[in-house]
Amino acid sequence: MNKGQLTERIANDAGLTKAQAGAAIDAFMNAVKDTLKEGDKLTLIGFGSFFLKHRAERPGINPRTQEKTIIAAKNVVKFKVGADLDKHVNS
Repeated sequence: MNKGQLTERIANDAGLTKAQAGAAIDAFMNAVKDTLKEGDKLTLIGFGSFFLKHRAERPGINPRTQEKTIIAAKNVVKFKVGADLDKHVNS
């Protein structure tokens, strides 16, 4: 499913126009991005949690040239599935 299909599905399920559903999806994605950028965790009970994990600097090798390099430290977005979603998917 892509963003357009999700927008259409939400519009149909919630009785909204596609424009309203698209605006709601955009607002949700912006809220997630802003929350994570601030270093906070976003938890949706039953669905899951979005959070940041710091990945330390580490050595790496360029597979094409076999040159050794250092991979810079960075934050990585993680998602932990909630119990209700996990149960629904696996039932």
